Amino acid sequence: MITFYEYTRCTTCRKGKKFLDEHGIEFEAHDMVKTPPSKETLKKIVEKSDQDIGKFFNSRGRKYKELDLKNRLPEMSDDEKIELLATDGLLIKRPLVDAGDDVLLGFKESEYKEKLL
Repeated sequence: MITFYEYTRCTTCRKGKKFLDEHGIEFEAHDMVKTPPSKETLKKIVEKSDQDIGKFFNSRGRKYKELDLKNRLPEMSDDEKIELLATDGLLIKRPLVDAGDDVLLGFKESEYKEKLL
């Protein structure tokens, strides 16, 4: 089962969700702002993604800028970064899709087609 982490007010999340619906892909939606993924869940997702943990941060977000994470992240350990992501869903790049063997960050239609269809 695909897990779709979203912020319901995010237009990019709506596009990703619409893609899944239009292609008949079953998924379970989670509001990452109301209930951010746990540290354990995030750690598993990051590990299986083979992507740098820095890519999981919503670097365009207001919260990212307020916390000056551009300058702080390079000095933080991966565990500290995961702990920070787990505290606030607005820090996580969205949508975040956990599709078993694949992890998708953001919405790129070509990537969704390649990995999910």
